[in-house]
Amino acid sequence: MSQQVLELAKELISRASVTPLDEGCQALMAERLAKLGFANESMVFEDTTNLWSRRGTEGPVFCFAGHTDVVPPGDLTNWHTPPFEPVVIDDYLHGRGAADMKGSLAAMVVATERFVTAHPNHQGSIAFLITSDEEGPFINGTTRVIDTLEERNEKITWALVGEPSSTLKLGDVVKNGRRGSLTGNLVVKGIQGHVAYPHLADNPVHKAAPALAELAAMQWDKGNEFFPPTSFQIANINGGTGASNVIPGELKVMFNFRYSTEVTAEELIKRVENILDAHGLNYELGWIFNGLPFLTGDGPLLEATRQAIKEVTGSETDPQTSGGTSDGRFIAPTGAQVIELGPVNATIHKVNECVKVADLELLAQCYQRILEKLLLE
Repeated sequence: MSQQVLELAKELISRASVTPLDEGCQALMAERLAKLGFANESMVFEDTTNLWSRRGTEGPVFCFAGHTDVVPPGDLTNWHTPPFEPVVIDDYLHGRGAADMKGSLAAMVVATERFVTAHPNHQGSIAFLITSDEEGPFINGTTRVIDTLEERNEKITWALVGEPSSTLKLGDVVKNGRRGSLTGNLVVKGIQGHVAYPHLADNPVHKAAPALAELAAMQWDKGNEFFPPTSFQIANINGGTGASNVIPGELKVMFNFRYSTEVTAEELIKRVENILDAHGLNYELGWIFNGLPFLTGDGPLLEATRQAIKEVTGSETDPQTSGGTSDGRFIAPTGAQVIELGPVNATIHKVNECVKVADLELLAQCYQRILEKLLLE
């Protein structure tokens, strides 16, 4: 088995690119892509380093999308081996980012090297959109690169995001869409006072509880064949001074919707406000749009991905829209088809993150076959 993907993955993991740091990962990738005729463009926004690299000037444009940043390793004493010193143990590559998503990045680069070497006159263009801001606030990364591309009318036709989509074995699941994410920050106002004199105070916890219960029990929609029903979850709640004899003056509640295409963010906002108003609450409510829902249905990208996985692994894949958000939510609104395909996600964000070495090579083969199906056939 070729060691090309493994060796590049090791090089990337050894760079401690805790978000929003890149630590030279993109430069390493750009250097290899430049040898293939890619034009590299570094886009630095605030604390975030981004790479837009493209080979070719014509459409269609196939884009590998991903991120070089990783989440913090946490308590180093909980790791079997140092998180930024990649090592193979029992046929698994260990290190922070092995599965999320430096293994995918290595597979993308090697797959592209093999494809371009064999087919230097391929159709269309190949591009890489890489950020160091996916695990962080996601405000200076992919979204701003897309804004830049949109301003100059540079369109992506197909985007393959290297997020770890697989569940039990490589390629058993791909993500062909994601739910939307909408966060609400609610402050319910009352009057602070002594618990022995409740008539002189106004307890916002008591006032808000029925409204929160109604929000939690609400059926927002029934979902559809691609998406589960919209989910409302309280993520954080805080009130009081910490003293047992003080009625709080305000209650802070953070909640999140993961919503389907059956409802819009505007509809969710209106329904929440109607419920709060119906309960007579004195409140302030701020909203954060984390991403719109998107879906890539039957078409060239999904079909090419299905076929490639079948040919390389011998197994069928299951397109799903479950899980969190990804940077695909910034690419899809431009009209691009978006698929997520990457390693098994069992250890992502955990201590002792790892990926099966054999899967790295299989992933590169899947990526190469997808390129061949879309830019040759």
